Amino acid sequence: MGSTVFDCRNDLRNVLITPQIRARLCRMEPGSGTHDQYHTHDLGHEIFLILAGRVEFKISGRLVELGPGQLCYALAGEPHSVRVLGEEPVYMYLSVTPHIQPTHTFYSENGQPLPPLFRPSSDYDAQADPAPAAELVERCAAAARQAARAAQASAQLQEELAGALKQALAAGNTQEVGRLREAIWTSLLATFKGMDQLAAAWNELAPRAGQITAFY
Repeated sequence: MGSTVFDCRNDLRNVLITPQIRARLCRMEPGSGTHDQYHTHDLGHEIFLILAGRVEFKISGRLVELGPGQLCYALAGEPHSVRVLGEEPVYMYLSVTPHIQPTHTFYSENGQPLPPLFRPSSDYDAQADPAPAAELVERCAAAARQAARAAQASAQLQEELAGALKQALAAGNTQEVGRLREAIWTSLLATFKGMDQLAAAWNELAPRAGQITAFY
C-alpha cells in the first residue's frame, strides 16, 4: 500500500502503524498544548515536521520554535512537550520509531515516572487482532523463542568467523572479507526479522493482557 496518498488536511490520524514506525498526521488548535506535562519514549525516537502554523517544543529542557517546513526530533528517553503559538491551527507530521508498547512514559510533579501506559490498538488507529488473548500469549512466546534461536545462531556464527574475518581484514583480502560479511549479515537479518515478529506479537498482546490506562 505504499502508493496511498494522504492529505494532512483530511487524514488526521495514524497513517502507518508497524513495530518499526508509527507515522501520524495531526492538527493542534490555537491555545492547545502545555509544557507543564511531558513524556518520554523508552525505545522510540520521535520526529516532528511542521506543515502549517507555529509551535514551541521543549525537549530536554531546551525551547525551540518551529514553523512550516521545519523539523525537530526527540531521541529516546528525552523529555518533550509542545504548545501552539499564535492564532492559527498547527498541522504536523510526526513519527515514532520503533513503535513498541508501552509507547509513552509520563511523569509525576516531582519527576518520577508513572506506571507503564498500555493503550488499545484502536488508539493508534490500528485494528486489533480478534484472536483470543490466550492465543496471543502463545504467539508472543513462540516469537520470543524464534528470535532467541536466531540471535543465538547469529552469535555462534560470528564467534566462529571472528578469527577468519580479522585475518582477512589484516591481509587486505577484500574478497574474503566480503564473503564473511555476507554470511554474518544473513544471520543478523534473520535475527532482526525475528525481533520484528516478536515486537508485532507483543503489540497485539500487551493491550489485551491487563488493564488499559488512559493518557495521564
